[in-house]
This record gives sequence, C-alpha cells and structure tokens, in this order.
Amino acid sequence: MKFLPISLLILALATAAAFAYDPSPLQDICVATKDPNSAVFVNGQFCMDPMQATADDFVFMGFRNPGNTANPLGSKVTPATVMEFPGLNTLGISMARLDFAPGGLNPPHTHPRGTELLVVVEGTLLVGFVTSNQLNNTLFTKVLYPGDVFVFPIGLIHFQLNTGKTPALAFSGLSSQNPGVITIANAVFGAKPPISADVLTKAFQVDKKVVDYLQAQFWYDNN
Repeated sequence: MKFLPISLLILALATAAAFAYDPSPLQDICVATKDPNSAVFVNGQFCMDPMQATADDFVFMGFRNPGNTANPLGSKVTPATVMEFPGLNTLGISMARLDFAPGGLNPPHTHPRGTELLVVVEGTLLVGFVTSNQLNNTLFTKVLYPGDVFVFPIGLIHFQLNTGKTPALAFSGLSSQNPGVITIANAVFGAKPPISADVLTKAFQVDKKVVDYLQAQFWYDNN
C-alpha cells in the first residue's frame, strides 16, 4: 500500500500530459516577433520583450471582411493562428473565419494539433467527421443552422459543405495556437515530390491512369 501515492502521482502526471497540447505559458504574455536579437524562443516563436508589447499586439482585424469564395471550392478559410496573430503565442488557442458560397465546400482535412469548435452564424452547413480505424471509420454528420455548434475532435478528418442557396458564415475556435491543417486530397495527390503511383494504385485499388489524372490536377488550397 505504501506505493499507492506514487502510483496515483504517476497516473495524474500521465493524465495531465494526455490532455496538454500546447505547452502552458510561464509568463503573462509572449507576443511573437521576427526579431531574435532581444527575444526568447518559446513555442516555436521568438517572444518580444513584454515591456515593449502594446494593445495592438492583442487585436486581430482579419475577420472584418468576407473571404473571397470565388475559387474552385467555393469557400475561404481566414485563419487567426499565431502566424497571423502574434499575441496568441503560448496561449494555446486560435480561431478561423469560414466563408462559403452556395454549394461551397471546406474539403476533408485534419488539424493534427487541435480540436475545433465551430459555430454557424449564417446559412446552412452539412458537417461531419470520420473516426479512426479503431472505431471502424464511423461518420458522424449533422446539418447545422445559425446558432448551432459542432465539435471536431483533434486529428480526425472532417469537412463542411454549404447545402443552402445563400452564402454561409461560420467561426471556429481551435485548441492550439498553431493547430496545423492537412487537406487530404492535396496531401495525397498533390504532394511534392509526388507519392509513387505504385503506392497510390494499390492503396486506392484503382488503375494507374486514375492516379495519373488525379496527380495532374491543380489542388486548390482555400486556407
């Protein structure tokens, strides 16, 4: 029984590690800067001297205007991660604005470092995510209306499609300052250098002509 407290401590530490994505900050603020001369490197970014930070470092104005949806996907994602919003550095959170033309699609993709919480503001969206192989690649899908909120678990493939006849608007919060994005079609068929056709023909069980056709396409990135 004397080992029980140590066992509980190990379990607590393991649990904490399992739920921690971005490292916890050890200071109040750490505004990212591109000038390393008088900065500290934290969470993949250089931090400016906190005494030099201003209110402007903590405001992002990129959501004021609609994103340009005049593209092959009919959608535009405007991110507000640490790359666009330096004040987010070490805070473990980010956002995105998602604009959709009628029929617009945010294609199947994943965020390898963050869970996404999406709220619909305008229009109607068909959303969904697919679980891992362990859960038989089960699809969870729902049609969302203004005010509805949907969560996409970290790392799982998900999508959003505007099924309405009017533009749609949504906002997402993500549990990382830099959640990353991997668009499935772009990564598989648009990789540079390209993935071997032998790999893809066997993986997708299709003829090489199909793979060649898909790899020859222009894979648009709406982010």
